[in-house]
Amino acid sequence: MSDDLLKHHRDAIDSIDAHILALINERASHAQRIGEIKGGGVIYRPEREAQVLRRIKEINPGPLSDESAARLFREIMSACLSLEKPLSIAFLGPAGSFTQAAAIKHFGHAANTVACASIDEAFRSVESRALDYVVAPVENSTEGAVGRTLDLMVNTPLKICGEVVLRIHHHLLRKDPSADSPPPRKVYSHAQSLAQCHEWLNKNLPDVERVSVASNAEAARLASEDPSVAAIAGEAAAERYGLTRLAINIEDEPNNTTRFLVLGHQDSTPSGRDKTSLVLSAQNKPGAVHRLLAPLASNGVSMTKLESRPSRTGLWEYVFFIDIDGHQSEPKIQLALEALHEHAAFVKVLGSYPVAVL
Repeated sequence: MSDDLLKHHRDAIDSIDAHILALINERASHAQRIGEIKGGGVIYRPEREAQVLRRIKEINPGPLSDESAARLFREIMSACLSLEKPLSIAFLGPAGSFTQAAAIKHFGHAANTVACASIDEAFRSVESRALDYVVAPVENSTEGAVGRTLDLMVNTPLKICGEVVLRIHHHLLRKDPSADSPPPRKVYSHAQSLAQCHEWLNKNLPDVERVSVASNAEAARLASEDPSVAAIAGEAAAERYGLTRLAINIEDEPNNTTRFLVLGHQDSTPSGRDKTSLVLSAQNKPGAVHRLLAPLASNGVSMTKLESRPSRTGLWEYVFFIDIDGHQSEPKIQLALEALHEHAAFVKVLGSYPVAVL
C-alpha cells in the first residue's frame, strides 16, 4: 500500500516538473521577445525585478517560505536575462568572498561574477564599461561604514541602482587539521571580519597573531597554502579552498549583517518602494549641518541614514552621506533637493533604487 502511495506522489511530481519546465520556457520566450522589442536597450531593470519578487512573496501560498520562493524566481529571472545577454558583475575578490555571494544573491547564478583585486579596480572596470555592474560593501551592522566604498562614490559617474543585504556568518577555517594539531600561529581575515570576531578570538585564541588581508576569500586562499595558519571566512570560501571548519558562526553579534550597493550607468525608475542616496557638503559656518538637513524635514522626507566622512579637500571638512525614503522623481523629494542645492556647498544624488527585497 505504501509503495503505491509513494508511486502516486512521485508520478504527480514528474507531471508537475514537466509542466513547470514548459512554463519556465514559455516565460523565457516572452523575455526573449521583450529583448527584441527593446532592440539593444538596457537589459537589467532592477525596479522591474523588485516588483516581481515582491509580488511573488505577496501571493506565495506556501509551504515554501517567501524567501525560498523569491530565491527560486531570482534564479529564473537570472536565466531568462542571460538569454538576452549574460551580465558581468565586478566584485572584490578573490572568488569565495562575501561580496561575490552578495552579487550572486542579487543577480543569480547565470550572471558572470568577475573578481577584482580591490574595490577601486571593481569600480574602474565598470566605469570603463569593461564590465556591466559592480557590487561593493557599504556598511556592516557591527563595524559600520566601509570607508573606501563611500570615498569612491563621491567622484564616480556610476549610479546606485540596487542594494543587497546579506547575513554574515564567519567560520574559523584551516587546512587538514588533526586532533593533535597545535593552535594556528596566525589568523588571516579582512580587518572588518577580525573586528566582528574580536571577542571570540580574545576568548579562544588570545595569543594568536591576527593579520589583516584584502578580503576573507584571500585569507582562505592563504590558509589553503599553509596548514599552520587559519582564516576567518564564510561557507563559500571554505568550500572553494577545501578548508575544514574548526568553529562555525564565530561572529560576536548574532545578527551580523552587511549591506552592499549595486552600481551601474543607468538610473532606476520608481518601483513603488525605493530609497535615494545623496552625498552633501556643508558650508564651514556655525549651524551649517542643521541648515543642510532642514529641507528634508520641512518637505516631509524621512532620513534613514546619516554618515560623515572627511572630504579629503581640506582640514576638518566633511561630506555627509544620507539615505532617504522614496525616489528622487517624487515631488516632495524634488523640492527637498532644490532647497539642498541652495544650502549645501556640494550636492550629488548617488541614485534612487529599490529597497532590498530578500
